[in-house]
Amino acid sequence: MNGSTQAERRTVDNEPSGWPIALTIAGFDPSSGAGITADLKVFAAHNIYGMACITALTVQSTLGVRRVEPVSPETIRETLACLREDVIPAGVKIGMLATAKAVGEVIRFLASAGIDRQRVVLDPVIRSSTGKELLSPEGVARLRSELLAHVGWITPNLEELSVLAEMAVSAPNAIAAAAGRLREIAAAKGNPAINVVVTGGHLDPPDDFLLAQTGESFGLSGHRVETNATHGTGCAFSSALLSQLIAGKEAKEAAGLAKVYVTGALQAAYPVGRGKGPMHHLFQME
Repeated sequence: MNGSTQAERRTVDNEPSGWPIALTIAGFDPSSGAGITADLKVFAAHNIYGMACITALTVQSTLGVRRVEPVSPETIRETLACLREDVIPAGVKIGMLATAKAVGEVIRFLASAGIDRQRVVLDPVIRSSTGKELLSPEGVARLRSELLAHVGWITPNLEELSVLAEMAVSAPNAIAAAAGRLREIAAAKGNPAINVVVTGGHLDPPDDFLLAQTGESFGLSGHRVETNATHGTGCAFSSALLSQLIAGKEAKEAAGLAKVYVTGALQAAYPVGRGKGPMHHLFQME
């Protein structure tokens, strides 16, 4: 690539680049099955350049999470400000935040970054599959009371939906009401246009549910993939969803294509580690 072509691709005068850039704000998983490195792989699989702000370091492998070390709020603030001074990302995916102060820094960033809210996807990571706390109770409260006002999409699983909507969701017939309650909470905070995708990976069949900002609801059918490589499915879905939104897809199609991507990554997975391994995030590039 020559110098003039490179110059054409650069962001000029801090305007959005003509080449898609996505920002992930999340924790670091050394096994790369979830978190920042998984998000970057999903973006690459969708021909999107990924940037990242790490909110927490974790000690973990495919066997589970051993320890979480939050990044200081000052470092998060400086990282986000530094990146924003250079480029305006086409969209933002938010994953593990760990602390209430980290939630506050993300709110501060989104309030002034000038990014289309409909291209901000929140994957509300609250605890690991093995039960390790990944967001403090104070952080959960601040996510619900403040962060929901700044995102266009939220992608909880059933457990996360129960916590955020503050109602039990133990059966498929309770999902629609809880998703509606989550929309009501966001609307009360000044955001009536949030889309809620409830991921149903623990259901059989693993169908997802979409409550769009229009008030329409859709079932996204799925089929179970028999594999032990299920680590990070929520991270991959939310990042794939953002990628489809950046590509200009409408709500139902974007969510459906994200689900198709995750299914394909599960089907293409190969053994890594002795526990719950990662999907094959880059299977489309083979």
